[in-house]
Amino acid sequence: MILNHLFHFGPLDAVALLWLFAGWWVVGRVIERPPAGKPSVSVLMRDFRKAWMVEFVTRSPRIFDGNIIGSLRQGTTFFVSATMLSIGGGIALIGNAEQLSGLARDLAQAEAPAGVWEIKILVILLFVVDAFLKFVWAHRLFGYCAILMAAVPNDPAHPAAQFRAEQAAEVNIQAAKNFNAGLRSVYFSLGALPWLLGSVPLLISATATIYVLWRREFASQSRMVMMRHLPGTKA
Repeated sequence: MILNHLFHFGPLDAVALLWLFAGWWVVGRVIERPPAGKPSVSVLMRDFRKAWMVEFVTRSPRIFDGNIIGSLRQGTTFFVSATMLSIGGGIALIGNAEQLSGLARDLAQAEAPAGVWEIKILVILLFVVDAFLKFVWAHRLFGYCAILMAAVPNDPAHPAAQFRAEQAAEVNIQAAKNFNAGLRSVYFSLGALPWLLGSVPLLISATATIYVLWRREFASQSRMVMMRHLPGTKA
């Protein structure tokens, strides 16, 4: 059914769509594996998460740390709920082809079969579904991290204290990695929305999304603050 509507898309649609998905994949790779000497904010935060667990071992009481991990889980829960609602709304919109066609005509002032707009909505939903899955897994990993933190002995001199803290740090890093990947998919789902207006708006939007993510990871004020004194360096 969907394949029958593919001929309604032109070469520029294919280029814009390829640019969108290529940007999503490349940006994710560069952020998680940045060039040597040019760490991203996500990579910098890995060191701070490890430093957090180092301090956690000797902190007493550990209520502060429990509040932090609780806040991280709450934030992840919010995005899980938001993406779930977005998926439901997208599916409902696709299921109502007549309403979808009317909305598309109002947005793009163009006539096209309902299947064409359904394909465009599906592309947006692909990013939202990916974000949902990443957020769900991040939420679970933050839960694992909380349990590992609870398993760290209260005595800093205990043989297992440092090892357990390192385990908690690694799980925390993996949770953050999935959370960040989910956020990138949310960015690109929003970047895909202008495709409803046409291929040129999609090209512009995808380029803007790539630029915003690059700037926030490699040229933001917050990154400059983090770079002033990294964990493990002398003051």
